Parts: sequence; C-alpha cells; structure tokens
Amino acid sequence: MSNSTKYIFVTGGVTSSLGKGIISASLAKLLQARGYSTTIQKLDPYINIDPGTLNPYEHGECFVTDDGAETDLDLGHYERFLNVPTSQANNVTTGRIYQSVINKERRGEFLGKTVQVIPHITDEIKERIQILGNKGDYDIVITEIGGTVGDIESLPYVEAVRQMMWEFENDCIVIHLTLVPYLAAAGELKTKPTQHSVKQLLELGVQPDILCCRTEHELDLNLRRKIAKFCNVSMNAVIESRDADSIYDVPILMQAEELDKVVLEKLNLPTKSVPDLNNWVEFLRKLKSPTSTVTVGLVGKYVELKDSYKSISEAFIHAGVANETKVNIKWIHSEKITKENVDAMLEGLDGILVAPGFGSRGISGKIETVRHARQNKIPFFGICLGMQCAVIEFARNVIGWSEAHTTEIVEDCKYPVISMMSEQKEIVNMGGTMRLGAYKCHLTAGSKVAQAYNTEKISERHRHRFEFNNEYLSTFEEHGMKATGRNPETGLVEVVEIEDHPWFVGAQYHPEYKSTVANPHPLFVAFIKAVLENKK
Repeated sequence: MSNSTKYIFVTGGVTSSLGKGIISASLAKLLQARGYSTTIQKLDPYINIDPGTLNPYEHGECFVTDDGAETDLDLGHYERFLNVPTSQANNVTTGRIYQSVINKERRGEFLGKTVQVIPHITDEIKERIQILGNKGDYDIVITEIGGTVGDIESLPYVEAVRQMMWEFENDCIVIHLTLVPYLAAAGELKTKPTQHSVKQLLELGVQPDILCCRTEHELDLNLRRKIAKFCNVSMNAVIESRDADSIYDVPILMQAEELDKVVLEKLNLPTKSVPDLNNWVEFLRKLKSPTSTVTVGLVGKYVELKDSYKSISEAFIHAGVANETKVNIKWIHSEKITKENVDAMLEGLDGILVAPGFGSRGISGKIETVRHARQNKIPFFGICLGMQCAVIEFARNVIGWSEAHTTEIVEDCKYPVISMMSEQKEIVNMGGTMRLGAYKCHLTAGSKVAQAYNTEKISERHRHRFEFNNEYLSTFEEHGMKATGRNPETGLVEVVEIEDHPWFVGAQYHPEYKSTVANPHPLFVAFIKAVLENKK
C-alpha cells in the first residue's frame, strides 16, 4: 500500500440504522471541502453478490453506478454529498469476496494450500479496501462496514481492519458509531450500550480512535468524560451526533463538533485549510425557507418502505431547493388504486410521479394513475416501469388497443407495446444481467426534455429488461405520443412525451440516480417548475 493514501474505517455498534452512511458521507464532504480528494466504499456483510436480486423491502432501493454496478443505497448518499460518481469498487459484499476466493481456488492459485478465513478471506477484503487507494486518485478512502460489531457475518471485516491497523498504523483510523439512548423513565442518557459496544470491538482486537455517539439529547461534559475514560479515547474524540431535521444538516453539525479536525490530527494530516461550505450552507438556507409549496404523489408498490425510492425522494429535495419550493411527497400505494377510486386517491395533487418497479403487483393501479394524470392535465413524470405504464395506458385509451400490455406481465398479449429487449431473451441468471449503467441518449430539439437538459446529447443510467416496442412507434406518434429521446446506436426509445399537456414525460432510464446537492437533476427541476406553473 502506498503511504500517500489514508484509510478511515467506520463501524457501528448497539443497533443498525444509526446512520453510518450519512456520517461517512458528511465526514467525506468536510474533508473534500478542505481540499482532500476523498471517496467512500461500503462493505456489506450479506452473501448476495450484490443487492440486484434483493426485494426493496429488504434493503431499500438498489442504486446503480455509471459502470453498471448494482449497489447499496448508501452509495447514493455518497454521490449526493460528494458530487463524485462511484463505481463497482465502491461496494463489496461477502458474496463477492467468497466468490472471488473460490474462483481462485478452482483455478489452483493457492497451490494446494487449505483455503481459510484467515488469511485468504481477510486478504481478499484488504485487497478490495485498497483498490481505490492504490489507484492514486484519492488522499483519503473512507470504508463503511455494514451491520454491527458482534454480528457473525461482520467478523472477517473487523479482522481485516485489525490487520490493516497493525500493518499501516499511521495511515488508518477507526470511527465507531454507537447509540447513547435516553431512558424516559429515568430521565437520563445511558452510556452503557456504548461501553459494551466498544468492549466488544476491543475483544476483536480493534481500539476505536473516535466515537460518534447518536443521541436525542445533548451529551454534557460529564458524559463525554465518562465515555472517553471507559473507552480509551481522548475527550475531543467523543463526538455528539444529534438527531437532525434533515440529513443535509449533518455535515454542518459534524463540523461544529470538529470531527474533520480530529480525524486529520489522528491521520497526521495538516488542518490548516478551512472547509469551504458556502454552497452547502446556501443549499440549506433555501431548503429551510421555501417561498412556495407543492404536493406530488409518488405512486409505487413499495411505499411502506420509503427507502425503496430513496434517490427519488432526495431528487425531489434537490429540485425543490432549485425552485425554492417545498415538495411534499404523498406516498400512494399503487395496489390500492382502482378505476373506481382513482379520482379520490389522487385528489389534491399538484403533480404525479409513477415509480419504477418489477412484476405484476400494483401495475393496474399505475396504469389508472397515468390515465388520471393525462386526462386531467396534471404534470406527470414516469420513470422506468412508470414510463412503460404511460405507454400501455396511451395504447389502450388513446389509440384504442384495449389488449395492449407489456410482455413482462402478459407474454402473448395482442399488442405487446412493451417487450423484452432482444439481447435479454437468452438470459437465464437474474443477477447483474439487466441493461445496467450509463448509456447515451439523443434528445429531439425543442422537446420538453431537451429544454430541461438544455442540450440534445445526454448520458443516463439504466436498470431494465423490457423496452418500448419500436414496431408500434409510428402509430403512437400519429396519435400524439412522441419519442423525444432515443439511444443513438440501437434506436431504443428512452423518452416519451405527450404534446397537448402541461408536462407529460416518461423516461426509460433512472434520472434520480444522478441528482446531487451540487447538481440537482434537470428533469426533476423541470418537473417541479412545471408543477409550480400549473398550480398557479
């Protein structure tokens, strides 16, 4: 390992969902604002190769990178905070580690040795941790370890960290995120869970350098002193991480706690520069003082778990700020929408987004939603399956093909207006085989999308198996649904628009993946702008 790269490990204790991803992204933002090139990777302890085959109810949405990696939703946070694209190397799973080691064993690379967790699995983990550092592009690599200390599946990762701390002692530090719960009956904060968590980490041979304590109330000096004493860390390395109104407040809160300063001191890096967060502060100001409000319905089949549409809800925050507008999202379950109740279910909405998804559940509700938005001239945005539903609805109710459908649901339908991509037909394996990652798209001059992007050549990320069936394109265009975005190489229809409508756009790709604080996505910005104008 080159000594030029420093490594920060972020582990969690007591309970999951404490926000390791947000702390990692916030710290990275602060270091980046001080002029250090920083990236973040996530090590996930599950045995799936990637989240591509996981139901969104399990882990929330599957985030897709430019190079086509299906990854954990935390990578979305990393990109939104840092405005730097991530890649395959930024998300590693236990499944991938074991697959790689087993493949090496089958090729005979271990020369007849017994293959074991230590050293073979831990060596593979250490190698993956260092891939980003060895490229030489980054001063600092932050590695977030999924799960909590004490989980059986996390043990090889903690062991790999222990070895790296020993091998490169001046270039690695560990930040441990714990919970300091408030017991209402006793009326006080309790440090015991933090003590136990650190003790468990120590039993595995890792001494944390910094503790981030998630808490609902202020950690006073006495509590900080107590935690520092019991956990062998300095007082200034006990960082209070209070619950925040918005995840975008966290970098500012962490700056106030001097997390970045403590980190740089422990890594022997100069702290002389001051973080430049002017743009971030301006974003927060607009976020907190909008001049207007709109309500957008997000219609999907996984709305009970809002993390299933994390990138979409964050893209609405970015687009809202760009329009100085608060976007209230009304989460609507597509399974509950019928022809009879659609008007009541969607009443009072200023705009409607039909979300991506797979499978037949809830699809008829999505199609009814599109009809409602089209006929009532409500600004409409369909993404992936949402775009496909718009095509099906138009075919049925405008062209008059009542039996139009997607072959994903009805294989032998009379009018397969959405059909499987030809290169997908031979595929047997589900994982990592869809059309994934960034592809070019050419937009029609003068169209709503070309106006939104202010250019005719774009690149967007995909995750789908089915596509608009070009056999029917001329009929659609004759009836007023235009293909305004197409792949220059394959002719694949990427965007459809309806002309006599305030704003009706369906995109086959996933624009939400590329929206960041610094660069709100132009389609979301244009959609919210149209919603505002239409509301007036």
